[in-house]
Amino acid sequence: MQSKQTLQVAVLTLIGLGLLAVVFYTPIWWVSLTAPNYPEESFPDGVRIHFHMNGVFNGCEKQEKAEIVEDEALDCVHEMDTINHYVGMYPIAAGGPVERGFGQFLMVFLGVMLVGFIVTGPKQRMIVLGVGFTGIAVWMAMTIYGGGGFSLQNTGYVSALVTSMDQEATGESSEPEIVIGGVTGVLKDSLEESGVEVILPSEVEAAKRAGEKTAGVDKSHLIEQLKLTYDIDQVKSDSMQPWDGSSFQVMSWHYAKSLGRYFNNPEEIIPMVKNLEIAIHVVFVGLLGAMALVVFGSRKNGGLLYWLLILVPIALPIFFIIDYSAWLWWYGHTLNDMGAFSVKPFMPTVFGDGKVAQFTTHSYPYIGFGLMVLTSLILAVAALLRFKQLKD
Repeated sequence: MQSKQTLQVAVLTLIGLGLLAVVFYTPIWWVSLTAPNYPEESFPDGVRIHFHMNGVFNGCEKQEKAEIVEDEALDCVHEMDTINHYVGMYPIAAGGPVERGFGQFLMVFLGVMLVGFIVTGPKQRMIVLGVGFTGIAVWMAMTIYGGGGFSLQNTGYVSALVTSMDQEATGESSEPEIVIGGVTGVLKDSLEESGVEVILPSEVEAAKRAGEKTAGVDKSHLIEQLKLTYDIDQVKSDSMQPWDGSSFQVMSWHYAKSLGRYFNNPEEIIPMVKNLEIAIHVVFVGLLGAMALVVFGSRKNGGLLYWLLILVPIALPIFFIIDYSAWLWWYGHTLNDMGAFSVKPFMPTVFGDGKVAQFTTHSYPYIGFGLMVLTSLILAVAALLRFKQLKD
């Protein structure tokens, strides 16, 4: 009986582990804006964006109708940023920088916890968790603080950052900026004349939307585009350090660029970037502490710390809703005075339909969130079986 329950728990937990991996690459939530100036014929879903674990991506699709011909889909992330900045709202890329930067580590952390939950022997479980967490700690340290560590980030996260930087070529700013697609186009031509292939992130996204696999378009090319923009900024700034390619450096710099895209006010931006850097250190140390606590709690079967192995992954949908709601509150209550219109702080719609000026907002869970809930249900059954097994 005990061996049968152990097998059932292992199978259910492994299914949950597989679903978590799928969730990381699946859109979790979608948001759209509809208005009379965005007719349904051209925008059947409005101005739509998709939230993933590692970034925010375009949710608009290319329209192919008799009366509408599009070479590529409208970049609705950029479109929504343009709409929002009129009321002083910061760009979408400014939200959740720590969560997105640490997303891959958090998901693998949950995965190691689930593997540890499968193991019934305390000593064997401590070894499995110790080895798994040590690997995560080394990987995380190399990625966040190591030179060139940004290359260890997942491609989706890198692509989202690069695409955001490319959008700045058409963004409004109180001061002109040299960015990819702008003056850098001259440098691009010069590099290509020298035999160096330069692929802009907008070209990458267009290829993805068209379902093409462009030769040579990979993560290393995307990182080169970020470095190109960073080096240009570094020449213009006395305070920026030379590029070292660490995630810490890229995250801090990209956050500052995102905050200043429409509202270039250093007095406000610099303290916010400092807070981000502190948050990165705190989360890094906090994850190491959490790993040590979980290993300590796994030394015996039963007890609150033991059950955290399964309860934390089960609660992932709740954590997402809390984090998502908190960032929506931040967007609505951190409005920049440089916006074209002054509005009172407000709470954007978390779930359902809302109204802001002439826009109707829509915010609903998507495929990834459904998979999250399914994962939680499967893991809950596994937890009940293990509880019964330990009780017997």
